[in-house]
Amino acid sequence: MMDEDMESGTMGSYHDKPRTFPNMRSKAYTPLIFRILLGINVRVLFILLLLGFGAIFYVGARTSPIIVFVISICILSFLVALYLMKWVLAKDEGPPEMVQIADAIRDGAEGFFRTQYGTISKMALLLALVILFIYLFRDTTPQQEAAGIGRSTSAYITVASFLLGAVCSGFAGYVGMWVSVRANVRVSSAARRSAREALQIATRAGGLSALIVVGMAVIGIAVLYATFYVWLGVDSPGSMKVTDLPLLLVGYGFGASFVALFAQLGGGIYTKAADVGADLVGKVEQGIPEDDPRNPAVIADLVGDNVGDCAARGADLFESIAAEIISAMILGGTMAQRCKIEDPSGFILFPLVVHSFDLVVSSVGIFSIRGTRESGVMSPIEDPMAILQKGYSVTIVLAVLAFGLSTRWLLYVEQAPSAWFNFALCGLIGIVTAYIFVCITKYYTDYKHEPVRTLALSSSTGHGTNIIAGVSLGLESTGLPVLVISVSIVSAYWLGQTAGLIDETGNPTGGLFGTAVATMGMLSTAAYILTMDMFGPIADNAGGIVEMSQQPESVREITDVLDAVGNTTKATTKGFAIGSAALASFLLFSAYMDEVAAFSREPFKQVDIAIPEVFVGGLLGAMLIFVFSAWACAAVGRTAQEVVNEVRRQFIERPGIMDYKEKPDYGRCVAIVASASLREMIKPGALAIISPIAVGFIFRILGYYTGQPLLGAKVVAALLMFATVSGILMALFLNTAGGAWDNAKKYIETGALGGKGSDAHKAAITGDTVGDPFKDTAGPSLHVLIKMLSTITLVMAPIFL
Repeated sequence: MMDEDMESGTMGSYHDKPRTFPNMRSKAYTPLIFRILLGINVRVLFILLLLGFGAIFYVGARTSPIIVFVISICILSFLVALYLMKWVLAKDEGPPEMVQIADAIRDGAEGFFRTQYGTISKMALLLALVILFIYLFRDTTPQQEAAGIGRSTSAYITVASFLLGAVCSGFAGYVGMWVSVRANVRVSSAARRSAREALQIATRAGGLSALIVVGMAVIGIAVLYATFYVWLGVDSPGSMKVTDLPLLLVGYGFGASFVALFAQLGGGIYTKAADVGADLVGKVEQGIPEDDPRNPAVIADLVGDNVGDCAARGADLFESIAAEIISAMILGGTMAQRCKIEDPSGFILFPLVVHSFDLVVSSVGIFSIRGTRESGVMSPIEDPMAILQKGYSVTIVLAVLAFGLSTRWLLYVEQAPSAWFNFALCGLIGIVTAYIFVCITKYYTDYKHEPVRTLALSSSTGHGTNIIAGVSLGLESTGLPVLVISVSIVSAYWLGQTAGLIDETGNPTGGLFGTAVATMGMLSTAAYILTMDMFGPIADNAGGIVEMSQQPESVREITDVLDAVGNTTKATTKGFAIGSAALASFLLFSAYMDEVAAFSREPFKQVDIAIPEVFVGGLLGAMLIFVFSAWACAAVGRTAQEVVNEVRRQFIERPGIMDYKEKPDYGRCVAIVASASLREMIKPGALAIISPIAVGFIFRILGYYTGQPLLGAKVVAALLMFATVSGILMALFLNTAGGAWDNAKKYIETGALGGKGSDAHKAAITGDTVGDPFKDTAGPSLHVLIKMLSTITLVMAPIFL
């Protein structure tokens, strides 16, 4: 019918016509593993699951009761996630026009995901072969020699860990995308009835994804640890000690980091190139609203929310938790060995227990957000941020109690009876740090506060003043977070040092483990933080579906409020991720120095930057951050140019688009962004992987000829230090400035300073366009890069010596 109207030229107002949408779907995509599972008889599948869980519990029982506890909590969290999935999917999808739009978004997201992760998997297999080659020709540590673990065994263990980490990280990304492309239309439909119901669906959908991602990270490490424990006969005579076992898990963290980096880069380039192209031509040049169905790039923009903000963020948080758990396990084992603690398993497995409790307390926080009692009635728009904040407060209170219980259970030792209390305080420091980080980022990015309103006011005097104000706001926003991180690290280190744990020489040794516990405290509410993060893109997509399906203005008002809050939650969770990345990188750096000492069989406790080569390594690390950021932003710019040219071409060649007489070619924009983002993600990703390996190897050769045997390891250590420091500052600047620009635009769109279509609004759109690659491409990729540099140097340490 719609096509006939177009051909006859009789198409009137969109509201007067049946709301149809071109079906871009050819065939629903289901990953191979799920197709195989769906093809198995239900009874057979049930028996296989029972056997699988039985094997897991058997291996866990032979390792430690703590492992059994961790696995049990993870499985319970998966059951809760299944309940949430059933609850969300039971909600209605709304009228046919909403369903058609959601189908197109789902098809675009799943198609890109399939292509992107196919490319990533090929690169992961190639890198796995490189790791295997390196480990087959490297030296082993004294601990591995004493345990009878040869080069080949070590090589296969590391490669298997790497591939498992990559697969689990990819699955975490798929879960995030799968949930978001099904929840968005249900939030849109709920917004027709109640703002609170729409909020509840978006939150529970985010919670479903969060519980699976965090649970996957925890159970993956727990099962891998237990498998190695049983297979290698750990703690039996003539075998490996349990305190050395965590070092075998570093490949898992590297695999997770590798996938997360490319997922974040590819997804970030996709989502922001489409967004920039749609805004520049649609809003600025044509003067049409955001997510207007006449914009040829609107579907690509909505697809980008799912592949960039949901799939990539799921892989990102999975990697954050995996890296933090592994580094804390390494430090816990090292400290227990130095202090001659009789049963070190509590210190090693403590991170797994903390994140198991995270699943429990975050579930309570998610369920604390309820819908309105009245059904079928449009409730007044409440403040969604206040509701989410209440849920976060509930989660934090429970996390404090759970953390205290965990420390008393696992960290109590007779030789230092009060040590557990000091470590509990370290965890409290981490929890408070996370809360302060969320508050600081909210202050700088929420339009209820002065910084964003001042930025919006600067838009009234032009595009240039908006850019200047946004850059200055981003630069200023680095101050408070750095002060908070600094106080946290020093305080946690001091509490750990004074915990009463001493080594054989009488020196206190708990400082580094204290910072590890603080990092665990900061991530002890990670599942709820990811819930708030996933809330953002789901709400954004819901608003796009409402706009494209031409729903009443009152419905769009609800989704606009949810979208603005989603921008704030995304910014706050990015700030949270940067803070946790800073603490985790400090731990991984310490683990790297310990590993270098183990391989070189020489003490390696400090790095002297007064040595010229070491100072050069630091400069190279700082340079890496800036060049990586530049290439990531440039990738968005080049891809956005292609989108802009395509959208302009369609408006010129199809003048009937503006009058609803011709349909835009949405598929063309989707294809442009998908192919360009896959092409553009390779260059910055390769830079991140190759740089530390090349620098370490080159300076190793230089050190060989100049009589400095550890020069390569020292230069890489300096590269890590400078890259971490400059990366944290750069990521804070990019994330906060981008979030502030976005919400300054949202503030004007509420009617302030002339509202939509005003000169101030056009200037704010320019600022938002500049900030898009900052906050959703370069910024998020940077904190993944920081941790990946640490994990790759841990895995590749032998080639630096």
